[in-house]
Amino acid sequence: MTRAQQIGIVIGLIIVAAFAFLRISDPPLLRQIRDITFDEYQRISPRAFENVPVRVIDIDEASLKEFGQWPWPRDRLALLVQRLSDMGAAAIAFDVLFAESDRLSPRSIMRDVAGVDPSLLRQLPDNDELFADAIANRPVVLGFGLSNDGDYHPPVKAGFAFTGESVINAPPRLDAATPIRPQLQINAAGLGHISLNPGNSSTVVRRVPLFLTDGTHFYPNLAMEALRVAQGASTYVVAGAPDVADTLTSVKVGDFVVPVTATGELWIYTSPDVAERYISAGKVLAADGVSPEVAAAIQGNIVFVGTSSAGLQDIRTTALGQNVPGVSMHAQTVEQILSGRFLSRPDWADGMEILSIIVVGTSIVILTTFVSPAAALTCGLVVTALALAVSWLAFSHWGLLFDPLAPIVACTITHFAATSFRFLVIDRERREVRRAFGQYLSPSLLYRIEHNRDALRLGGDDRELTVMFVDVRGFTALSENLQPAEVVRFLNTLLDALSSHVVANEGTLDKFIGDSIMAFWNAPVDVADHAAKAMRAALGMRETLAKLNAADAFGFGRDYQVGIGIGIHTGLACVGNMGAQSRFNYSAVGDAVNVAARIESCCKEVGFDILVSETMAAALPDFALLDAGALGLKGKSSRARLYAAVGDRTVGQSPEFLVLREAHMDLIEALRDRTVDSRKPLARVRQRAQAFTAALPEFYRRIVRRADHFREAPTENRMKPQMGLTSDQGSAPV
Repeated sequence: MTRAQQIGIVIGLIIVAAFAFLRISDPPLLRQIRDITFDEYQRISPRAFENVPVRVIDIDEASLKEFGQWPWPRDRLALLVQRLSDMGAAAIAFDVLFAESDRLSPRSIMRDVAGVDPSLLRQLPDNDELFADAIANRPVVLGFGLSNDGDYHPPVKAGFAFTGESVINAPPRLDAATPIRPQLQINAAGLGHISLNPGNSSTVVRRVPLFLTDGTHFYPNLAMEALRVAQGASTYVVAGAPDVADTLTSVKVGDFVVPVTATGELWIYTSPDVAERYISAGKVLAADGVSPEVAAAIQGNIVFVGTSSAGLQDIRTTALGQNVPGVSMHAQTVEQILSGRFLSRPDWADGMEILSIIVVGTSIVILTTFVSPAAALTCGLVVTALALAVSWLAFSHWGLLFDPLAPIVACTITHFAATSFRFLVIDRERREVRRAFGQYLSPSLLYRIEHNRDALRLGGDDRELTVMFVDVRGFTALSENLQPAEVVRFLNTLLDALSSHVVANEGTLDKFIGDSIMAFWNAPVDVADHAAKAMRAALGMRETLAKLNAADAFGFGRDYQVGIGIGIHTGLACVGNMGAQSRFNYSAVGDAVNVAARIESCCKEVGFDILVSETMAAALPDFALLDAGALGLKGKSSRARLYAAVGDRTVGQSPEFLVLREAHMDLIEALRDRTVDSRKPLARVRQRAQAFTAALPEFYRRIVRRADHFREAPTENRMKPQMGLTSDQGSAPV
């Protein structure tokens, strides 16, 4: 395992651990996302409405229009109870608060009239008494709400039996309740709270608490009390977890067992809001009596009395996204229990989801690091499909709620992070490889290799190249006085400094041959003005070497000056990958290569450090070049005109060089004419040469001995390249 892989594994596992910890802490945002997921499941497959014995007596807009605004006088509610009871309602549950006395009662109205005889008041009817008498000995359940004031706690009408560990503190807390008129709470068969989502800021009703607790007693909700009263049951059997305190598992009321959450909440498996669930209160209170259809719909049913009027502000939102009366949610609670269609989230669901994040996330990290991001992506897609499929099947077949998004999101982000790290590492290693090979190849060649899959095939193309050979002067004698390690250190210092000019001027470093460098321009990609760029590289080498000698960078002492010879030629050559299929080099061969190598050898004879061919000189008319004569090249039948490179275009256009060049031409004419004394022209050029490169004095010192190089004009070299002469042979030191 590489260090990069180790780092990748550690980072990946840290991300997985972070997601696992986040899921363990289960912040509100995750819970909200999970609830929305379960809402979507219900919208796809809602609980079908079943004709179970549950109805809602709806104080709707039509009823309010006929009997007046709410609140109605309680003698009318007494009539409603009597008629529902006479029609055989199994239980009558009011989703209404009776915290105050009836202001519409005749006794209450006359009490506020001055001068009324108290004995007369006692003879007037009281609506609260009428309503209390109506609910007495009838299966009526009244509701109470939660309050932030006072300390009222309603009486508990039912008994409780507990199994398992203590669960007295498991349900939501009841600190205080809205009071119920004393006689009403005494006569009611049951009392239940009407709060649907206490302590929950969400407007969507997904779970309803079946019980509240004050730490001493349990208080059932309206739906449970209605179901208990309808069955004539007297006791709730509350089951707690056998080994964990304050963890509810189920509640038994009469013949029905209801699975609940740890806090005693029932997941509402919502049914669409349908008209069949409702009966208008106006039809029950009709002056001409109740129709047989209404009587049949109420007989034997648990009925909830509430309102759907928007003005009374008892509208709730279901998991299906529908706005329904609050009383409908109580009715749906009993419908769900009677039909046996429950939703539940097992206690081990959280642990399973956390474990899936750890296992799948770790697998993704390992696959991404050691196999490939594609394999990890495939695994992630399979996990996503399985998580969705398992979660949906568990919901649709068994009513179990498992969150598929937790492992999916965690693994997706883990895969993205691990893949990003892998690509960043690969890119870094690629840059390191590029840096390493950039010491030998030009950026253009690296680009070609990276982007052209055919670039590494054997073969070559004929191209016009500018070829350069560089050789160290006196290297053999120098190396005899140095240790091998010192020779290597010297060469590394020198060749690194010189080769940088090749790369900087868009050249390709072909190879290092001992103390020599071979480079070329205009391959593998076209390089505009390649002859000028090669010349600038050579001039840069001259300047760099002078600085190295001045700084004694080689440690030989300032009295010892390292010298080089550079030969440059422009001509046709074959360039490409050459060698065996298993090992090859990108190189150039041909006559142009051989000529450049021979020109470099001529630097010793001429006594100058940079010589270029006539074709190079023709391509560089503005550069500071001086005719060096026609010299014979090894392996060539005719001589070749060479030029000494003094400087670049700036130097070539300077007045000083123009004067030097004119004096140089006078010297050449004198050398060609044996009858003319060349000493005066030579003195003039030597005087002016001091202002230019330090190599010119030696060049002019030898030029007189080379007078023959100027007396015979060279003929065009049409000789074919010498067979068997490679760039390696051509660049060997002479």
